[in-house]
Amino acid sequence: MQTQLPIILASTSPRRRELLQTLGLPFTVQASNADETVAEGLTPAQIVEELSLRKAKATAATLKQGLVIGSDTIVVLDGQVLGKPADQREAFRMLASLQGREHFVYSGVAMVDAKTNQVEVAHSMTKVFIRSLTEREITAYINTGEPMDKAGSYAIQGLGATLVEGIVGDYFTVVGLPLQLTARLLTRFGIFLL
Repeated sequence: MQTQLPIILASTSPRRRELLQTLGLPFTVQASNADETVAEGLTPAQIVEELSLRKAKATAATLKQGLVIGSDTIVVLDGQVLGKPADQREAFRMLASLQGREHFVYSGVAMVDAKTNQVEVAHSMTKVFIRSLTEREITAYINTGEPMDKAGSYAIQGLGATLVEGIVGDYFTVVGLPLQLTARLLTRFGIFLL
């Protein structure tokens, strides 16, 4: 597998870095530091696509060449976006609202060629079912520290996996970088994994 373009991941997320490594592509990491506020009234799909593109463009603007990959993930319950919890109390509220129910996780992926400004952006959505939890279980999970920097206050790839009863869709969307979608977008830049 040969790539013509250097690939840059516009994210410091260790999860996204690990996922991109599984594709076997050489890449570097450069945080985008993009503003992550969005206008009200956007759909979840529009939010993750806009933020992914904003991150990729912010990093691409600092480069002469390279293919920049940006990504963003949100958790949506009853039409409300659940971001990262501000504190343990908010994490408890989020987990209590998610338990025993289904919600949706959206991940956007955007790619920008820094030299040609070619842009590709798309998203993936997965339905997640969280099992019924006791207050003790929620508190014990929060005390591990894992929920504190995760959208929706859980990590499906960590101890949070014990909370998830099932999913419908792409597991990697929930982790934060849908690999099938990423591979498909790479082909539009002439990068074929298989």
